[in-house]
Amino acid sequence: MKSLGVRAVERWERFLPVAVRFAFTRRGLITGFAVVHLLYFVGLLHVIVVGGTEGDLPLYRLWAEQALHGHWPVIDMAWVYPAGALVPIMAAIAFGPWTYQLVWLLLMVAANWLAIAALTGNLRRRKGYVAAWYWLAVQLLLAPVSMLRLEGFAAPLAIAALVWLVRRPALAGALIAAATWIKVWPAALAAAAVAISSLRMRIIAGGLAVSAAIAGVVIAFGGGHNLFSFATIQGDRSLQLEAPIATPWVWATVLGMPGAEIRQNYVLATREVAGPGAQAAGVLVTWLMPIAFAVILVLLWRARRRALTEGTLTPLAEQRLILRGAFALTAALIVFNKVGSPQYMLWLAPIVAVGLVIDRHAWSRVAEWMAMVCFLTTLVFPVLYLPLIDAHPLAAAVLLARNVLVVGLFGWSIVALWRPETSLVALRERLALTGSIPVVARG
Repeated sequence: MKSLGVRAVERWERFLPVAVRFAFTRRGLITGFAVVHLLYFVGLLHVIVVGGTEGDLPLYRLWAEQALHGHWPVIDMAWVYPAGALVPIMAAIAFGPWTYQLVWLLLMVAANWLAIAALTGNLRRRKGYVAAWYWLAVQLLLAPVSMLRLEGFAAPLAIAALVWLVRRPALAGALIAAATWIKVWPAALAAAAVAISSLRMRIIAGGLAVSAAIAGVVIAFGGGHNLFSFATIQGDRSLQLEAPIATPWVWATVLGMPGAEIRQNYVLATREVAGPGAQAAGVLVTWLMPIAFAVILVLLWRARRRALTEGTLTPLAEQRLILRGAFALTAALIVFNKVGSPQYMLWLAPIVAVGLVIDRHAWSRVAEWMAMVCFLTTLVFPVLYLPLIDAHPLAAAVLLARNVLVVGLFGWSIVALWRPETSLVALRERLALTGSIPVVARG
């Protein structure tokens, strides 16, 4: 007679293939989407019922209430975010402060549906289902921040833009601009697209249209002097605890080295590191970030020129190169940053999700690494955050592992831009051009 454990394993082995097949149907993906967001709703239900807010939403709601009383961010004061961030922040208060959390969550559901629809071609493109499930998994892996920060709106816009770069370049440019006016990081996507795409003028036109509209509204209401305040308002801050560059001072504190400490910044409501050389490191990364950007753009130009010379710069090849460049530029924004907030992982995850649609083979291993980064990020914040600020070795080790993986992904992106395309990839592109292989093989 079979043991209970053996019977359970056999049932699981029968159930798993059926579940996977269901997951890759329209009904299955819609069900998964609903379940993920229902879990989030249930987790926040106790907050919604009492009219509370979680994550960064208490601050967002405060800004929205101040705006309703005539004191607008950007218009009446310098603000840490670009002006476009006011759109979701104000939209969430449409039915009053009490329902702020609920309305925000509903807006997030709509934003994530845009991402899923873009990745799957409105559920018709089955090769996008892996990417769609990956994006849903990221929502769970980064649950403490994925739907409670402004990145939750910028990331789906970035996904749609990257998917539509070739077919709808003007719309893609508009979406990238809209995302950039919410959080600055999608500017890295714009830089990669403009550097590589043969349709760059359409992308630029779409971006300029949105930017002109946002800037025009701000200037018309008298906020022109604060339009770019987000770029300078936090320029003098110290190294944040979770930033990759702060890792040596975290461990100096763990090891009890003289002068090293983790301290509270009460003005910015964050934890920072201090110690010998910490201030100099902050100045160094401030200079290294634009230098890294310039180097990456040179590598992109070099890769594009090589592809032109070899005759392999097809629209698909352009899109692949844009994704690599966008990942490298965005990773540079994290690696060479004095801040290391957990939501920064939502800067990279959208690029990986689109990569799984455009070139699944090339991005599968990166997706695995990125999933681990997201998991470790949530372990750091909020699970191990209190031990971390007390310099507990285990918490510091988890943070170290996360930062090493982030730097490793950045290194991969640089190598991917530097390394010449293999003859296999070039051959595949040429075969696709001549029609000697099925079109579906291009993905």
